[in-house]
Amino acid sequence: MFKNRFSIAHWVKAILIVVISIGLGSNDAFAAGPPKASELSNPLAQVLLVIIVGLLLAIGLLANVILGAAQVYLQRFKDERKRSDAAGKTVAVILFCLVSTALFAADAPAADAAAAPAETTIAGLGLYSFYALISVIVLELVILLVLLGNLKKLLSKEAALVASTEVADEPTESALVKWWDNLNKFRPIQEEANIDLGHNYDGIRELDNRLPPWWLYGFYITIIFGCIYIYRYHVAQSAPLSKEELAISMEKAAVEKEEYLKKSANKVDENTVVYLKDAADIDAGKKVFTTVCAACHLNDGGGSVGPNLTDNYWIHGGGIKDIFKTLKYGWPEKGMKSWKDDYTPQQLAQIASYVKSLGGTKPAKAKEPQGVLFEEKAAGADSSKAVSDTTKIAAVVVK
Repeated sequence: MFKNRFSIAHWVKAILIVVISIGLGSNDAFAAGPPKASELSNPLAQVLLVIIVGLLLAIGLLANVILGAAQVYLQRFKDERKRSDAAGKTVAVILFCLVSTALFAADAPAADAAAAPAETTIAGLGLYSFYALISVIVLELVILLVLLGNLKKLLSKEAALVASTEVADEPTESALVKWWDNLNKFRPIQEEANIDLGHNYDGIRELDNRLPPWWLYGFYITIIFGCIYIYRYHVAQSAPLSKEELAISMEKAAVEKEEYLKKSANKVDENTVVYLKDAADIDAGKKVFTTVCAACHLNDGGGSVGPNLTDNYWIHGGGIKDIFKTLKYGWPEKGMKSWKDDYTPQQLAQIASYVKSLGGTKPAKAKEPQGVLFEEKAAGADSSKAVSDTTKIAAVVVK
């Protein structure tokens, strides 16, 4: 890269030798007769010489600039300097020989000159001198282009070195931090002066930062959602409001509950049965009682063959679960059959609830107490006693 820089002096020497050769050379230097005027007095030669000198000055200045900028690289190319010097000397000698040959070729014998009809010139300047000067100019232009190319490369390398140094000096940030900064569009600290509003409160400066994009987009989305909500629920009324949704949910739950009770009615047993307070269940139990159980317990539950169902004395327990168990499994040894094959668990629960409701009533012919006094352990479904008209009382349960 720097080979041409160190051989500049030799190129300059070669160019000067060519110029001096042209100035000293004369087509008739050794011819007889009066000497002709020197070709340096020719206006075209003078113009070309001025151009050559100007290009030499430009080459010198540019070479000094390049050498001054490339001090850090000089040590690396010391070994190339010797080779460049030798190459420069060789080129200078070759150019000198070529130009000298061209110039001295004009010193042919007078006979040859006489044989030619006329001397070939360009604007009064010898043909060989003209081309020699033009060659020097071209050579200088080539040198200038080479120097400019080298200067461009040197400057690009220095710029890359400075950029790499700046990048190395910058603190490295993690990918997460960069992502968060990009998401919030944070301004770097170097730009805080541009967004400072000039308000300082106890050392806290007010900056004209924009709201984070995610916050703005979230705000826009809520506005759009609000418009859609108002139109859907209050304008078009294509969807129920919260109160209407509650009413619909309650209706749906009631239907589901009814279906569930229908499906789970036959899953009642002596462990899960409860006293049924609903009048429809009591009436359903009464119908079965008066049809099947009145033969042993009379219609009002006062007792005949079977025990009295209206007092608090019970042979096998007076709780709702005890009565249900007696109806389901019976007491064959005491004349009470099992009714589980005749009625569903739900029907047995209805009958047991009706029998439980007879407690405390006054039958027409009450049988004497049998069994032991029964007391409810806790106030609950078993202790619930529905008092009804004596005309509606009938019993079927065996104590």
